[in-house]
Amino acid sequence: MALVKAGVVVLDCAEPEKLAVFYKELLAAEQTDATANRVEIRGADGFRLAFRRDVNATPPSWPRPENSLQAHIDFVVDDLDAVERKVVELGGRPLEAKDVAGPFEERGYADPAGHSFTVRLVTPTAPKQG
Repeated sequence: MALVKAGVVVLDCAEPEKLAVFYKELLAAEQTDATANRVEIRGADGFRLAFRRDVNATPPSWPRPENSLQAHIDFVVDDLDAVERKVVELGGRPLEAKDVAGPFEERGYADPAGHSFTVRLVTPTAPKQG
């Protein structure tokens, strides 16, 4: 029997209610739990995200080279352009990053609180980094 029953990706932010709305709309998700300091959502595929209040939260600085990316979320999509329009409509923004060599099959964004995420068409085929 597994000791851990489920996992949830939790993003710290100043306003969890507002960030939950962004991801609910982007993922066509439903809110499954809410307290004074935490909101959790679940997408149709079962993917779970939670947003925890941290009044001192500061946005990550990726892709600036002086601060490495700690973590980000990858989403697989069918239409990069449609997703980009939705991200911007919901208050997210494209991140300035160098295009990878070859076909451009993924794009990076920041949500309204500054957390980075990537949308991609297929599994990345780039060579291993590092």
